[in-house]
Amino acid sequence: MNLLDRHIFKSVFGTCATAVALFAFVVALPHIVRELLNPLLVGQFELTTFARLVALLFPFAVSLALPMGILTGVLLTLGRLSADSEITAMRAAGISLGRIACPIFVLAVFCSVGALYINLESAPWARAQYHREFAEAVRTNPLGIIVPKTFIREFRGTVLYVGAKDGPLLHDIWLWSLDDQSRVRRLVRAESGRLDYDEATNSLVPTLLRAKIEERDAANPEDFSKSPKSASFERLEEWRIPLDRYLGRNLVRIKPEWFTLRELRIAQARHAAQPPPPDAPGQHAREQMRFALIVQEKINLSLAVFSFALLGVPLGIKISRRETSANLGLALLLALGFYVLTVAFKGLDKYPACRPDLLIWLPNLLCLGLGLWLFRRIERK
Repeated sequence: MNLLDRHIFKSVFGTCATAVALFAFVVALPHIVRELLNPLLVGQFELTTFARLVALLFPFAVSLALPMGILTGVLLTLGRLSADSEITAMRAAGISLGRIACPIFVLAVFCSVGALYINLESAPWARAQYHREFAEAVRTNPLGIIVPKTFIREFRGTVLYVGAKDGPLLHDIWLWSLDDQSRVRRLVRAESGRLDYDEATNSLVPTLLRAKIEERDAANPEDFSKSPKSASFERLEEWRIPLDRYLGRNLVRIKPEWFTLRELRIAQARHAAQPPPPDAPGQHAREQMRFALIVQEKINLSLAVFSFALLGVPLGIKISRRETSANLGLALLLALGFYVLTVAFKGLDKYPACRPDLLIWLPNLLCLGLGLWLFRRIERK
């Protein structure tokens, strides 16, 4: 590698690394704010647990950020070099466009191989481990979510309000049980009580003292023409608040998307060995297609790193702009189109006859074809 190759490689590598880090942070930020920040602030998670969970988010975030980060880095670097007439000077010296872009393609190949490992091994393991450790942190300190004088809505189907908290003892407790349409089906109010964790059912068990319960019509809870059933209890222990749907998601079930390649192959082979159910034969084919689609999507996303680099070379030279905002906007627009098409074809998993596992490669092939066409056009000029 000569001096010119090192200059281009270092320039592109530094810009790409910064862009990938920025986009990874943008991808991870909503998860941090929505799922981790509140438990940290109320004392449910310790700082070390919070930092560990944040770190487990980033392999998944990097897997999504790599293609867009590489495209942005290539556009920014080559746009600057072209605007400063450095590309013109190189070509005037007899260096072809392919030779100029050689360090970029070398970097893209290494990043594609790294992306393949991240998508098939690192990111799935990290996502599954994130949910395991998140669930364990919730189980370890279930009372940490309780904040006095705050309506707690993180539990699916239950709203909790506590007037005061004195260690494990709670005062002025309100519990609303909601139906599938978020209508109040049952209301319980207690002077005091406590919450205990039941490991067998993975749920919080309130022990309520001097409680009053109000039951509404199950079919139509908002029909106030019917008087609700009321009862008083000196001690009430019949309530359960399941934690498997804490924050609106299952804390226990690991999705196939979070399987490593080996785990996916094992699950796919196990499912293929099962006979299709007589009453729903199409469901078996759809599940098989789902496994195939997950693998193809991960490989496709890895190849997108090289496709975006190939597309970014002629676009970066053609634009010839030093402005970061313009190049960044173009990168976002191209990446958005790629991801929209990918998600659209992925949504065809319910129709195996359409072969979404093959259609999902179409956005990548379009990027490769467009990149080669633009590359040849600029090379001839």
